[in-house]
Amino acid sequence: MTRNFFVGGNWKMNGSLSQVNSLVEILNNASVPSNTEVVVAPPAIYIDRVRQAVKKEIEVAAQNCYYKASGAFTGEISPEQLKDMGINWVIIGHSERREIFGESDDFVGAKTAYALSAGLGVIACIGEKLEERESGKTEEVCFRQLKAIASHVKDWTHVVVAYEPVWAIGTGKVATPEQAQETHAALRKWLAENVSKEAANNTRILYGGSVNGKNAAELGKKEDIDGFLVGGASLKPEFADIIAASSQ
Repeated sequence: MTRNFFVGGNWKMNGSLSQVNSLVEILNNASVPSNTEVVVAPPAIYIDRVRQAVKKEIEVAAQNCYYKASGAFTGEISPEQLKDMGINWVIIGHSERREIFGESDDFVGAKTAYALSAGLGVIACIGEKLEERESGKTEEVCFRQLKAIASHVKDWTHVVVAYEPVWAIGTGKVATPEQAQETHAALRKWLAENVSKEAANNTRILYGGSVNGKNAAELGKKEDIDGFLVGGASLKPEFADIIAASSQ
C-alpha cells in the first residue's frame, strides 16, 4: 500500500497576530502535492484564526489536549472542544511535553486513546535523548514509548507516529537519512510484530528533528520515512519547500 506523505508544522509557543497572518499567506501560496497531507499546529490561542484563514487543503492541529471531555482542569483543552472548533488533529507526547511538563509514557498513551475516541487524528511523538542514542538505547526507548501507546490503542487507523530524536530538535543536528531510515524500519517492524501487519503497512512514520528545505527531499526518499514533523522551519518560507519534498 502507498502511504500518503504527511507534513506537520509545529509552531510551538511562537507567533504573533502579524506573524500568524504572514505564515497563513505562505501556506495559502504553497503548492500541496496531491499525495501529501499538510497539518499545522499553531499555539492554542491562534488555532481558530488559522483554521478560518488557511486554504482547505491544509488542516490545523492542536499541540496538546487532555483526556477528559470537560471539568475543573484549568489551562487544558479537551478533544471534544477541538472537534467543536473544526479541528481534526492533535500532537500528543512531544518530547517537550514529556521533559518539561513531566508527561509519562502511560499518560501519553491514555491521552492518545482518548483523543482518538473523540474523533481526532493523533500525531504521536516518540524519540530518544542524546545519551540514550550514544549508549545504544535508541530502539529500547522508542519501543517502550510505542508499547505505552499500543497498550491503550487497538485501532491505529488515525495514528501518525512522529519519530523525533530529542538531540536533533532545534539543534541543527540531523540524523542522517540512513540513521533515520534504520530507526523507522525498526519501528515499522515493531508495529508488525506487536500490533498488526496492517498497522505496520498503513501507519505513517514521520521524521522530526531539524528538518529544513535543504534536507527534506533526501530524507523523504527513504522507504520508511512517510513525511516530517517540522519545528523551526515551519515558521519560515522554506516550509513550502518541505511540503513539496514528496514530489521531488
